[in-house]
Amino acid sequence: GKYPLAQRIEDKKRGIGRQRYPFAVWVLTAAMIGVMIYELVYNDKEQGNPFSFKPVVNPMLGPSSSGLIHLGARFPACMKDVSAIPVDTQLACPNNTANPVTRVCDLEEVCGFGGFHSQTPNQWFRFITPIFLHAGIVHILLNMVAQLTVSAQIEREMGSGGFLLTYFAAGIFGNVLGGNFALVGLPSTGASGAIFGTVAVTWVDLLAHWRYHYRPGRKASLDGLMRLSFADSPVQLAWMIVELLLGVAMGYIPCKLTLNLPLAHLGGFLMGLLVGMFFYPVISVTKQHKGVVWGFRLVALPLIIVLFVVLIRNFYTTDPNAACPGCRYLSCLPLKLNQVRCLPRCQTRN
Repeated sequence: GKYPLAQRIEDKKRGIGRQRYPFAVWVLTAAMIGVMIYELVYNDKEQGNPFSFKPVVNPMLGPSSSGLIHLGARFPACMKDVSAIPVDTQLACPNNTANPVTRVCDLEEVCGFGGFHSQTPNQWFRFITPIFLHAGIVHILLNMVAQLTVSAQIEREMGSGGFLLTYFAAGIFGNVLGGNFALVGLPSTGASGAIFGTVAVTWVDLLAHWRYHYRPGRKASLDGLMRLSFADSPVQLAWMIVELLLGVAMGYIPCKLTLNLPLAHLGGFLMGLLVGMFFYPVISVTKQHKGVVWGFRLVALPLIIVLFVVLIRNFYTTDPNAACPGCRYLSCLPLKLNQVRCLPRCQTRN
């Protein structure tokens, strides 16, 4: 609000935000590419190949599941006591390439990071580290395309400070929600939750600036890439709904390819809406509009705190599946295609 309202509206229509370049997105992308290179080097050292083909093929062209766990993927058994995966569980070592498994390691060794020192697993940082890890080259390419388009534009509009708070709040909350209700036997990685948080901010932008939205139809990733052009905001909203549904549906690929992602997507999107509502620079022409915006912000702030506190407490102190038995199916649909490998995991409790 440091320059005239009319100029702010004109800049909004032209797509001009608080800053010219998305520096934070560039740094995050470079860091994630560097981590991906390290993942491949690590798997090559362990298995003699940067890509895991034995005993199970990683279709994302990346490390083995054990390797991903060792590198910091979200894996509840490394973060707390999990009845289905006790501390004395023997898992395939990161260097195992045989089926049946010939090289086994205890859970503490697979989790790495110095182990648990004969105490309860409590690697809480696995709510954060998965944001920088990816399951493979295919996975990171998909995420970085979205990050360099949608997330970059959101950073230009919000500024790096508000963007980073929204990005990491969404990414961490996606892992908190997934840690509560996703499959416990599969590692989860990726910046998808954080990126979905920035997608949610495009909804805040569209709904708050309905009348004078710039470049209708080009707001979200596919729109920007395909250079679609729609005449009004209602059509753009319809397309964004379809795009959101497609993004969530991508998590329901057959079980042997699953990345444990739908809950991270949903959690990231929800937190992106709340935090984005608080930090996004909304232009208010009338006092009524300004009052509505601040009303939403005053509701969003306690919701953010409550959601984080309740779900983190729930993760560490209770059996989440007891409170929501059907939530496991948000990560694994019990379809005939998935019955052999996926359904047993769907039935596994924390």
